[in-house]
Amino acid sequence: MPLIRFGVSIEKDLLLKFDCFIKGKKYTNRSEAFRDLIRQELVQEQWQGKEEVVGAITLIYNHHKRELVNKLMDIQHDFGGVIISSQHIHLDHNNCLEIIAVKGSPKEAQKLADTLKSVKGVKHGTLSMSTTGKEIE
Repeated sequence: MPLIRFGVSIEKDLLLKFDCFIKGKKYTNRSEAFRDLIRQELVQEQWQGKEEVVGAITLIYNHHKRELVNKLMDIQHDFGGVIISSQHIHLDHNNCLEIIAVKGSPKEAQKLADTLKSVKGVKHGTLSMSTTGKEIE
């Protein structure tokens, strides 16, 4: 894909803050940082639409909580069309990490994440949104 150069006007103070930001993130130049910011916005836009998306749901929970694991499994079975993989990790004697890879409708992925996070006994849950990569260079 050919590169196109263009100019951007920006206040000096804002540019200085941006330069500190990208230095902290280990970018080697402004161009790659701008590209990543643009890609991030495009991914968020995909999650607002109906295009197929991918993501990862992470849950932290105490597996000793009565019926919690069964409830989480039942929910995952109800959303089998959007789940492509899951991994269960024992963090210590009480706590587990569940990572659930999802692919499909943004609404369904968000609904699954919200449903899992709301189960009593889940200590923390997040949905990391990404793209299939088909629409982004």
